[in-house]
Amino acid sequence: MSGKTYTCPMHPEVRRNKLGLCPKCGMYLVEMAHGTGRGAQGSGHGARSAEQGAGKSVISVSGMHCASCAQTIERALKKTPGVKGANVNFATGKAYVEHETDEEALRKAINSTGYKALEEKAEGHKHHGAGAAEGNNLEEIKYQFRVFLLALVLSIPIVILTFTDLFVTGFSELLVLLALTIPVQFIAGWQFYRNTFYSLRYRNLNMDVLVSLGISAAFVYSVLSTFFIKGFVFYETSALLVTFLTFGRFLEARTRGKTSEAVKKLVKLQAKTARVIRGGKEQEIPIEDVKVGDIVLIKPGEKIPVDGLVVKGLSSVDESMISGESIPVEKKVGDKVVGATMNKHGSLTIKATAVGGNTVLASIIKMVEEAQGSKPPIQKAADRIVSYFVPVVILISIVTFAGWMLLFGNFVSALTAAIAVLVIACPCAIGLATPTAIMVGTGRGAEHGILIKGGEALEKVGKLNAIVLDKTGTLTKGKPEVTDIIAFGKYKELDVLKIAAIAEKHSEHPLGESIAAKALEKKIKLADAKNFKTIPGFGIIAHYGGEILVGNRKLMQKHKVSLADSESKLQALEKAGKTAMIVAFKRKIVGVIAVADTLKENAALVIRELKAKKLEVYMLTGDNERVARAIASQIGINNIFAEVLPEDKVQKIKELQRKGRVVAMVGDGINDAPALT
Repeated sequence: MSGKTYTCPMHPEVRRNKLGLCPKCGMYLVEMAHGTGRGAQGSGHGARSAEQGAGKSVISVSGMHCASCAQTIERALKKTPGVKGANVNFATGKAYVEHETDEEALRKAINSTGYKALEEKAEGHKHHGAGAAEGNNLEEIKYQFRVFLLALVLSIPIVILTFTDLFVTGFSELLVLLALTIPVQFIAGWQFYRNTFYSLRYRNLNMDVLVSLGISAAFVYSVLSTFFIKGFVFYETSALLVTFLTFGRFLEARTRGKTSEAVKKLVKLQAKTARVIRGGKEQEIPIEDVKVGDIVLIKPGEKIPVDGLVVKGLSSVDESMISGESIPVEKKVGDKVVGATMNKHGSLTIKATAVGGNTVLASIIKMVEEAQGSKPPIQKAADRIVSYFVPVVILISIVTFAGWMLLFGNFVSALTAAIAVLVIACPCAIGLATPTAIMVGTGRGAEHGILIKGGEALEKVGKLNAIVLDKTGTLTKGKPEVTDIIAFGKYKELDVLKIAAIAEKHSEHPLGESIAAKALEKKIKLADAKNFKTIPGFGIIAHYGGEILVGNRKLMQKHKVSLADSESKLQALEKAGKTAMIVAFKRKIVGVIAVADTLKENAALVIRELKAKKLEVYMLTGDNERVARAIASQIGINNIFAEVLPEDKVQKIKELQRKGRVVAMVGDGINDAPALT
């Protein structure tokens, strides 16, 4: 890597002589193009190349059904030249690999184990393979349902024929049972045999080995009993085992699909197209074709397609998904904008600084995936136990067979007992009960608006001693509401509200909408103003019986409106964490309207109950310190993390964990996604 320099697309001042993460935002550094001073890759495709040569890769894998499956893939990856470390997560169906080799070599290693490394679409908004993983998971669900249905349909007559007196167990009848069992054994149960082959090949015995031994022992003994020896047949045992286990696999596939919902929602936030200027002409192109350095046009009400720097225009941008800030942020020339945030009013022209896998949204997706892929100590311990479980069960089965032979000398009884050990040890609980319990638990939570990540999260709830709450949308309603109306001179509060609401009647700004909503709540009839004009970063101007101004100090100063009588009121409202808007009519201040993201009705009660349960309560928000403390003081929260960006939220959680806290994170927005994992 000598002679190469790497930089961050969002922080070009960062320079490193080796590939890694930006110390400021956590994005992957990219190679600088010689003579340009910016990242070498220019498109969404370049995002993949930054990871293929060296660094970290996230690869979706299909076909895993237990922790041992993941261990088999891990071993194969770790043996691949150039791989520094590998972590395969069965629950998410992904392999997380740190490497200095081509990604194709990683895929070959995965495929060699009998599992399948999914091909990812080379699109900027699907750079993590979320589209491929989603499609494959759907296919997996369909496949498992088909084989379960086949096993169920054939098992029903097998059970009926075995346990009814109407069926005489003569040779011809046993042949009928055999004919019905063969499709169950070798079509529905083929996946168990296939996985067993690769498990033995890589010397990593997994649950499928036990399943294969159990169903094979029952089936082979039944065939022997049919043709060669007199004894009981176990066709129904073999068939029912396959039926229950394929049903378990079907539930597992559905559960894994729910695990990746957070990532799917993040991916869907990305814009699909962008308007760029090329060759002096405006053209709309797919998002994956946007290159670093492109000039991108964004109209009011549109999503910002890529991360960039404003080169022309003035607007306000809703960045709540990134920062948690409930009020749109003013953007002017020289300011940074983030892809997937919403442009509100003015038109913006930006220069793309990061695309594809290097955007802020992409880094959030990567953090979510890596957090889902990390293994806690308890899971690592479970993996070690699983690796010994299968050999121990096989050994017990052999000892059982030998014991029965020594004590009773009856081969049929000894074989029956040995099969019973294998059958009982077959992981029905792991394959069926566990995913069922998780689905019921998470499903009931979802019905009440609570999204639970999975079984591990449910298991740890009983050990909680700290809870971290997001502010915007969790403690608060997530949208601004009018909290105060102060009238000056001869005007009354309703007069001030009416004047402001007439001007804001057709406003699309959240602050203006809150004023209009308050007027409707008070049943004030609103006339239509004329010459309505929005000035981003200032406020609005309208005319109805005279000029109406609604906005900040800068708007009033621009129109030479005196602030002398209102300054003390403004400062008091702002100190309380509220956004204060001045209302002027005919160049004179008539009042001040304060707007804030108000607390939910039961927020204070919830905090009291959490404290009563001896839980430490923390508030974590991207909002400013003043607003955060004002909100926290109203509901009795003393521990506050304010002005925290999404990439830093997860660090705050880890900081508490390092101090010995067992932490629950409660959030509602995309900006909370990394911390929630």
